[in-house]
Amino acid sequence: MAAELTSREASARPRARILPIIVLSQFTGTSLWFAGNAVMPDLQRGWGLPAHALGDLTSAVQLGFIAGTLVFAFFMISDRYSPRRVFFACSLLGAAANLALYAAPRDFAVLLGSRFLTGFFLAGIYPVGMKIAAGWYRKSLGNAIGWLVGALVLGTAFPHGLRAAGHGLSWEVVTWAVSGIAVAGGMLMLMLVPDGPYLAKGARFDSRALAVVFRSPDFRASAFGYFGHMWELYAFWAFVPVALAAHGGFTEGRGVSLWTFVVIGAGSIGCIVGGLVSLRAGSARVAYAQLLASGACCIVSPLMFHASTPLYLVFLVFWGVVVVGDSPQFSALNARNAPKELVGSALTIANCMGFAITIATLQLLNRTSGHIDPAYLYLPLAAGPVFGLYSMRSLIRA
Repeated sequence: MAAELTSREASARPRARILPIIVLSQFTGTSLWFAGNAVMPDLQRGWGLPAHALGDLTSAVQLGFIAGTLVFAFFMISDRYSPRRVFFACSLLGAAANLALYAAPRDFAVLLGSRFLTGFFLAGIYPVGMKIAAGWYRKSLGNAIGWLVGALVLGTAFPHGLRAAGHGLSWEVVTWAVSGIAVAGGMLMLMLVPDGPYLAKGARFDSRALAVVFRSPDFRASAFGYFGHMWELYAFWAFVPVALAAHGGFTEGRGVSLWTFVVIGAGSIGCIVGGLVSLRAGSARVAYAQLLASGACCIVSPLMFHASTPLYLVFLVFWGVVVVGDSPQFSALNARNAPKELVGSALTIANCMGFAITIATLQLLNRTSGHIDPAYLYLPLAAGPVFGLYSMRSLIRA
């Protein structure tokens, strides 16, 4: 009997390569997220796109992700089929959607459709990657999620880094390169990561959960904190190139792309370190501290905009670390505080509402950026952290 248990434990123990491959595949797949943002200056010049194209394209990806998340949850796609096969298929389809703009060059509507479809298939990459990890990790799942969100952050930043490293690369080369690595990551997941021993079936999505889950005070506190975090996060990321270019210390092109990559990519440090600290301090305290720090950055951003270029860069990099470092902790808190019989539906609802909020702030900054002093561009984002911190008071007291 003891030998049988030992054998079972050994078979359940994650192989050394599993987490690095999942993280790498997550990184390559999520590089599709900001692929359009990285080449936006080239498209605006070559296609004559409007000034508000940046916010509209990012909003299209977010809308696609919301739609995809609901469809995948309702039809239980990653339960009915092997999640690594779903991940692979969505990597292929997401890469194809990213290239769909070639169907009708210079057509803004086609470009928006391409980004929407890319976001739709990202719903089969980012959340499904989490499910694959959950099939391999139980006690150390929180740490694994920290690495996975860190991979999402680096993947989001990657197209900007590629454009900076390959100075002079055309938007076509960058677009094909991002699609290529997404396909490669999907193939790695399919071939090298088998279904894990803890892979579990989820419950069917229940839309009636919306009327139930927010009755829980603890779930309401963590979800509202998450909503405040999402109010700030994607708007900050999307408009980093705008803030850098407006500061005046850079020329449009390599300098802006390089530092956009550094600022966004720095968030992976916040995710990984925050995950380690949460083992001792708890998820609520880590999320609260990082949300407080990022909210403070929002408030002082007008002053820092007028600082010297080196100081402004240090400030943005620090903001990049804390603006997303709380994300894995909010995921953990929402999962922990949701009603046990409705965890899957509660997380789907919270994620969809959170991403819907990002569209509101993206459009807010999109429509005001040309009419206000760029020093005040990020100031409206402070409302999110303030709301989130106020909502989390009961979790911190507990």
